[in-house]
Amino acid sequence: MRSAHCSLAELQQALATGQTSVSALTREYLARIEAYDRTGPMLNAVREINPDALAMAASLDGAVPNSERPLAGIPILLKDNIATADRQQTTAGSFALAGARAKRDATVATRLRAAGAVILGKANLTEFANFMAIDMPAGYSSLGGQVRNPFAPGLDARGVPIVHPGGSSSGSAVAVAAGLAPAAIGTETSGSLLNPATQNGLVTVKPTVGLISRAGIIPIAHSQDTAGPLTRTVRDAAILLNVLAAPDPLDPATGGLQRPRDYTASLDPEGLRGARIGVPSDPADPGNDVYYGRLGLRPTAVMAQVIAALETNGATIIRANIPSAGWLAGPGTTMEVLNRNPESATRFQPAHRPLVFVYELKYGLNRYLSEWACDTPIKRLADVIAFNRAHADRALRFGQDLLLAAEATSGDLSEAEYRSARTMDLQGATIRGLDAYMDRHRLDAVLFPGAAGAAIAAKAGYPSVQVPAGLTSGIGGRDTPDYPIGATFTGRAWSEPTLLRIAYAFEQATQWRPHPPGLPPL
Repeated sequence: MRSAHCSLAELQQALATGQTSVSALTREYLARIEAYDRTGPMLNAVREINPDALAMAASLDGAVPNSERPLAGIPILLKDNIATADRQQTTAGSFALAGARAKRDATVATRLRAAGAVILGKANLTEFANFMAIDMPAGYSSLGGQVRNPFAPGLDARGVPIVHPGGSSSGSAVAVAAGLAPAAIGTETSGSLLNPATQNGLVTVKPTVGLISRAGIIPIAHSQDTAGPLTRTVRDAAILLNVLAAPDPLDPATGGLQRPRDYTASLDPEGLRGARIGVPSDPADPGNDVYYGRLGLRPTAVMAQVIAALETNGATIIRANIPSAGWLAGPGTTMEVLNRNPESATRFQPAHRPLVFVYELKYGLNRYLSEWACDTPIKRLADVIAFNRAHADRALRFGQDLLLAAEATSGDLSEAEYRSARTMDLQGATIRGLDAYMDRHRLDAVLFPGAAGAAIAAKAGYPSVQVPAGLTSGIGGRDTPDYPIGATFTGRAWSEPTLLRIAYAFEQATQWRPHPPGLPPL
């Protein structure tokens, strides 16, 4: 069996009918990693192969996916900020954390193992989930190197991708797009699932904060962090949500979790009929037309086709701007950080970054390092900074200005400016943002191009589901090979069933699943 372009659901069926074995399936993915990740186009998506993967697979040979163990024998990659209590490292891509392991599995890893998954390895990522340095390239880490986009793997003279692979869950997304695994788990604080999904033509669910436990995941900001699946199909994403969505006493955010018994029951090919979908675009109000008004010609054409498909299949489209969108990153919600990245075009200029991220990073990272990490002398953010300074040639190609800004905070979230910024974020994203917009127009979902709506949903803690929608090309006036763009459906807290129904109906109506060129079955 050639598994390169199979969905997770198709692999479940193949294992159930004996078309393949768990060992054979695992060996096939490992062979593709060797052929396309380590050699060939050298995508560099997989930072570490689990040394026990084949042994795990052998122990599962003969297992059949069922209601108790729906992932029995399915290889899954984890982003390398998700702790595993095995021989794999958990590093967030940091050279400072090379060799670091975890005292116990993250809850996500525990649930995947209980469901029968083979933990194939750890995926590369943008170092510290892209909150280390200003203008660090997406997919770069000092430990793992640079991830490449499989649709356009070319690099510029500095070794930076011309078409980026999406950050920070770049390795997770590239691996699934390239057929190195049938599915992967990534994380998002603001765009780190949606962005790599759109760049690599995948489905993702950025869940409601609190749907999936974050216990054992190296954090940026607990008010926005979440894990989520990266898959080929909407059904595959729903299957993984069934496994991952559960209360966890180690993560208080899961205490109010709301979910159906089975997310796949929401999948209806007629699910667009009667749906009211907002398109936040009003050319008559260009100052607030922030999501569609600045799209290029090809993305605009793709989104026009998306909207036409939605209407053809029974959805009602409401076009109106989100009134608060223009001031989401307004005064009091960001802080200026001096950019000393030697490769940045804006070096020595102040950059605005979310104030909540800066304050919550030290708070969360210090707790992870002290409570979860082992086999490393690094026990707090200050240790990371000191190590990086002592190994600057390897660790600080792009600097660590954001880590320095975070270290300058108290680390206990006692500052008035932090509490004010969080309140302002919620005002702009929810009360005056998505809640007001959806109430006024009686919407089931809001449609965004690619990852354009990531910030407003992330600040609100609200869910999004993205589906591949078409192809675009070009970066900054420079010609490039074609690469994907997705359509993202966003809704209120715990509305994943509604978003999955809409996304699935759109997926079935369009039947478009892109494959990167030049990566044939072995």
